[in-house]
Amino acid sequence: MAAKKTPAAPQTSGSLEDARALADRLRHHDELYYRTAQPEVSDAEYDALRDRYLALADELAIPEAERYGRKPGDDHTVGFQTVRHRVPMLSLEKAATDPGHLEDGRDLPPDRVPAERAARGGTALGRLEQWERRVRKDLDLAAQASLPLVVEPKIDGISVSLIYADGRLAQAATRGNGVEGDVITAQVLASGAVPQTVRVRGSFEIRGELYLPRAEFERLNARLTADGDRPLVNPRNGCAGLMKRKDAEALRGIGVRSFLYSMPWHEGMRLPGSHWERLQWISEHGFAVHPGAQRVDGIAAAYRHCLAYADVRPTLDHDIDGMVVKLDDSSAWAGLGETEHHPKWGIAYKFPPERVATQLIGVTVQVGKSGRLTPVAELTPVFVAGSTVSRASLHNFAELAAKDVRIGDTVLIEKAGEIIPQVVRVDLTRRPRGARAVPWPSVCPVCDSAVVVERHTDPTGREAVLHYCPNPACAAQVRERLRHFASRAAMDIQGLGAAVVDKLVERDLATRPDHLYSLTEDQLAPIEMEVASNGVQRSLGPKNAANLLRALQDSRTRGLARVLVGLAVHDLGEKLSEDFARRFANWDELVSFARAYLRDEPRAALAVRKNLKRERLLAYARGLGLDVPENATKERLAELIAQNGIQPLAGIDDTTADVVFRELTAPTVEAVVAGLAAAGVSLAALAQPTVAVAGVAGKTFVLTGTMPTWKRPEAEALIKAAGGKCSGSVSSKTDYVVAGEDAGSKLAKAQELGVVVIDEAGLRALLG
Repeated sequence: MAAKKTPAAPQTSGSLEDARALADRLRHHDELYYRTAQPEVSDAEYDALRDRYLALADELAIPEAERYGRKPGDDHTVGFQTVRHRVPMLSLEKAATDPGHLEDGRDLPPDRVPAERAARGGTALGRLEQWERRVRKDLDLAAQASLPLVVEPKIDGISVSLIYADGRLAQAATRGNGVEGDVITAQVLASGAVPQTVRVRGSFEIRGELYLPRAEFERLNARLTADGDRPLVNPRNGCAGLMKRKDAEALRGIGVRSFLYSMPWHEGMRLPGSHWERLQWISEHGFAVHPGAQRVDGIAAAYRHCLAYADVRPTLDHDIDGMVVKLDDSSAWAGLGETEHHPKWGIAYKFPPERVATQLIGVTVQVGKSGRLTPVAELTPVFVAGSTVSRASLHNFAELAAKDVRIGDTVLIEKAGEIIPQVVRVDLTRRPRGARAVPWPSVCPVCDSAVVVERHTDPTGREAVLHYCPNPACAAQVRERLRHFASRAAMDIQGLGAAVVDKLVERDLATRPDHLYSLTEDQLAPIEMEVASNGVQRSLGPKNAANLLRALQDSRTRGLARVLVGLAVHDLGEKLSEDFARRFANWDELVSFARAYLRDEPRAALAVRKNLKRERLLAYARGLGLDVPENATKERLAELIAQNGIQPLAGIDDTTADVVFRELTAPTVEAVVAGLAAAGVSLAALAQPTVAVAGVAGKTFVLTGTMPTWKRPEAEALIKAAGGKCSGSVSSKTDYVVAGEDAGSKLAKAQELGVVVIDEAGLRALLG
């Protein structure tokens, strides 16, 4: 027997399993950031992780109601006073180049950016040009007219709002959720990051970024390591944690600095109408302004400065993750206005993902809930885009072979979307003698079952070779299926995380989802968890056990759709599960239909199968008992069948149905469902009454970004209840895009297609 290996953490590759893994990571980082003020990733990494999750959720058609989303206002750290910003601190619209338009990981110079509209629209320059056109239109400015802009480095720090009154710093606050932030006046004063007094009468607010220079970060980490404490991940996280320390006096001399860049309001004083001149005013009054700021004319010049500054970036003593382009005429900012999520007078250019070379020291194999084996690169640890990376995705063994990746190679890695580490290519000039090819697995690394190999061509035309462990009792698969069942998208069982699941499987307390509902406090409380910092073995304990049992009890009423998701059936995602729950009243109705379909009974088959040949339609029509002539046309047959009251089953074709219905009726799945029913888990659909609202009924909506008061699942539920439809992607068939903060690419697509864009207030008006 080969030594057993613990499956690696999930890597994203486009599956529902990947989406859930991303959601779990978002939840983890939200808890660290908002509850403990000890983040592990930068804002850029978090934003990229969230964007990656939302894009994957769109790709997989995950309903908004089932998506993970941080609640607006849920960013208060316990013990800190919250203050409402006089002017919301909005995020900026982003302009980044899609990976396919980069050349060796870099943006192209202006004269080499594709001219074709669709391709150009996928580049940072194309997106900057779209922004410029909107600004010119709003200002009624001709395309040939001068358009002064200011370009500034985008500091990867923490945003801060400073209010000065009568020459003294009266209040400092974090950005928070953009509407409210935490008061950190004492921390900012103690750090010495900004002037405590200024020679100015009147009141004003000035905004900028607090940051920790790299030298100070390294000095602080050296001290933490010497004291036996865990070092900080990166300067941005270090700064965020420092600014949330309760003992403000400890921040004196810690090295936090600032760059200031805007003044949203002022009273009792006069300021110039040019943003560039305001930056000079800010500098002249003792505030630090980034020396990389530059005034240019037009977006082409702004883009060239962005490219040039990418080469300056490595020489700085602080991190920047892009450049900010602003209209210089700040007197026009108010007239341009803003959306719920970003001001219209500025846009952020994002640098392409950083590429770093490191050595591949091995390849391990992870096992997913479906048994799929995925190769993962084990690397010499290297710092990439804000964090240390020691593992990276290789996706599948065919891709590994296509890239000719060998153990011992020097490989270039980057973070896809600035969050998911992946191997880009091998540096063949540095290949050592004795570099070893990676063998394809013949047995599962966990249970030693013989591997099953499947080959297919992906949408890009590349061959994908997928390896599977065929043993459903494999401990790795059992663990992943239980984690999946407990995930938010499925049964949302709080407290049943990966560590607890691993212990349950290890102790043979649960190997199927229905086993979870027979657990007792006596079984759960003594489970040994991790060893505490004092060396004492920690158990789950009575309190956590009781909380988990309550969460299990709550999950019993989630309904049919969530149970279906939790069963981890191939090709049965959240959208199709919802479609089934709308069509069938309960599990028994669904399974009865599935069996009828597999028996090729006419009513079930016709509800699923599309584009049938005339001969097949004729056979089904006669199977229904219809008296039809032998020479009836295909159109006539379809008409007669429709008159017989057969309703198409939404969201599924016969290829998917063959897989889904066969698995739903398999003895293993039916045994789990029988166990769930015996445990009192509801297998009934949770019906939502629909009351048609004029202007909403029959319309297709796409929701994107974070709204001020409604969560997206709430808004989506209201739209559906009013007879509307919600989609995960924008197309020419979309009627409305409801845009909140950080709307991103879907908003840009809507503007490109001329789709009506509304905010939360507009949606409320439509709903009446």
